[in-house]
Amino acid sequence: MSDQIRGENGGDEAPETMTPVEAAASMRRRRENLPTPQKNTENPESTTVEDTDDGAKGADLEDAGVLAKLRSHPIAVALAAVVVFAGAIGGILWYLDSRHYTNTDDAFIDGRPVSINLEVTGNIVKVPVTDNQIVRVGDLLVQIDDRDYRAAVDLAQAQMDQAQASVENFSAQVYAQESQIAQTETQVVQAQATLDFSKQQNTRYQDLVEKGAGTVQRAEQATSEFQANTAALAATQAVKIVADRQINVLKAQRKNAQAQFSQAQAQKATADVNLTRTTLYATADGRVTRLTAAVGQLATQAQGVMILVPLDVWVTANFKETQLADIRVGQPVDIAIDSFGRSFP
Repeated sequence: MSDQIRGENGGDEAPETMTPVEAAASMRRRRENLPTPQKNTENPESTTVEDTDDGAKGADLEDAGVLAKLRSHPIAVALAAVVVFAGAIGGILWYLDSRHYTNTDDAFIDGRPVSINLEVTGNIVKVPVTDNQIVRVGDLLVQIDDRDYRAAVDLAQAQMDQAQASVENFSAQVYAQESQIAQTETQVVQAQATLDFSKQQNTRYQDLVEKGAGTVQRAEQATSEFQANTAALAATQAVKIVADRQINVLKAQRKNAQAQFSQAQAQKATADVNLTRTTLYATADGRVTRLTAAVGQLATQAQGVMILVPLDVWVTANFKETQLADIRVGQPVDIAIDSFGRSFP
């Protein structure tokens, strides 16, 4: 096909034969006011475009082409402008709002797990819980064979009763000895009084004999009675001394019996505690984890048999020091849990 086009210099040129591609290019140049390519006389198959203003016109032509393209798509340009404007407004609003929030990804669920350890040695006879089971305060966790510990309680009770009987026996002996001491004290007083009287009698009869008013026989009798009463007082005082020493011995024996009773009490208390330790109960509401106890297993003291994770948990969040300036108690928090894929207020 061929087409007739007008020259770019305003005058009519002789028509020439053009291919369809050249005709379309010529119409585009006329529509966008682009310069007409000139034929190269030396190389007829090549064309050149006149370069004006030292190449600046080429850039203007490119800008004009872009603007022409934008003008040819007004709806798309308008939508793009709205999107850019909305993005700018959204960015500004996000920045103004985000200044009042802080966040950290260094956070984790925290709690105080309790390690359940045995306090006595023995065969495990009952484990009524299993892994991941929720238990409440007071629920039985582990039962250890308690027969040996019950026997220890009975033995300690018997020793305590025996020591108590010894204390009571020595207390009775001390009481009896105190009565005997009181009796000897009375005897000493009586012997002293008898001695004083006989001494006076002896002195009087000796005076009468010297004055010739009394008989020698009566004076000698008075002297004999005085000597006998002196010996009787000494004997009574000796008995009192022995009684005093004896009560000291009995009091020491009673004190020893009381010490044995206290020791038996301590052994009984220890046996009672060990007996209670054969049964382990939950000290808090929680979930059983890492269970290692099994029926028939010989457990040793301080052996860990499970871990109890309390149901009371919380989130520990580690913020930077620069993030703590505006954080206050009572502010709302959103917690995102990775395993759940959601957030909780």
